[in-house]
Amino acid sequence: MSTKDDFEKIDTNKDGVISEEEFANAKKSAGIEKEKLSWFLKLITLGDRFDIKDFFDRFKKSIVEFVILVFGVTVSFGIEQQGGVSDNRSDGIENLTNLREEIDKIIYYTDEYTENLSWIVDFYNKQYQKWEQNNDDVFIDFMEDEEEPDGKYYFAPMSLYGNRNPFNPERVIFDAIKLDGTFRLLPKEVGLEMTKIYDGVELGYLIENTGKIEERFVNQFKDRIANRWVYDLPFVDIDDNNFWLENRKYIQNDKFMKYILYQRLDLWQYQVFDQLENYKAKLIESTKMLDSVIAVRDSEYEFIWWVLNPKD
Repeated sequence: MSTKDDFEKIDTNKDGVISEEEFANAKKSAGIEKEKLSWFLKLITLGDRFDIKDFFDRFKKSIVEFVILVFGVTVSFGIEQQGGVSDNRSDGIENLTNLREEIDKIIYYTDEYTENLSWIVDFYNKQYQKWEQNNDDVFIDFMEDEEEPDGKYYFAPMSLYGNRNPFNPERVIFDAIKLDGTFRLLPKEVGLEMTKIYDGVELGYLIENTGKIEERFVNQFKDRIANRWVYDLPFVDIDDNNFWLENRKYIQNDKFMKYILYQRLDLWQYQVFDQLENYKAKLIESTKMLDSVIAVRDSEYEFIWWVLNPKD
């Protein structure tokens, strides 16, 4: 026989020798000869004899192996799926945090933009109010500067009219989230609110007014100089304070220049400032919403990949 255990089973009297009787009995117990089986049993019989006990042992073993295999594949697939969900959740939380930080930067940018614009409007408004005054330095102003000999830096406000500063806050994080496809991981209310903040009407008006509308005024200013002043005046150099002193009366009589200064001031004072204030209010509201959503996510805790106390 093939093993010691098989030998001991056949050697029933334990004398260390297999007799003819013991061999015949073992042959009988080994099952039915294959030639005596039906065609179906022949198909499922391994070897030359069919043993019902051996058949059921192999059958039970096969079932156990099949169940283990199916269970293993199912568990592996479930773990992989749950791992993907967990990764998406982590990405979603990271997106929320990054957006919160970017909104703070936009608030700071908006405050800084408003402060700078206020300073510019003050100088231009002062220039507009004294446009008709009868003195040669009507187009000259100054600001304190310790580095200047008399502590004052003199300049012509209208010489800076061609400068522009379109409102253009940073939107790197928002655009990156949309580009890499993780925008879908944001809660629905957050996605809607962020779309309003970055692509909404308030920002759209601000960009248009400080962009295209102001650009039109600047182009009118430049065209007036190129098409009228250069033909009427002996020299034109708007960066030279002497130009504004020597041509004071001519410039005062150019009502078109005064008019486009008025238009730009009107745009800033009665539209842009209000839009900046409204936009900042929207930004602050969005930070409160983001803080609330982040706080909920932080209150959840995850065991391996499973959120045990989801708040959704």
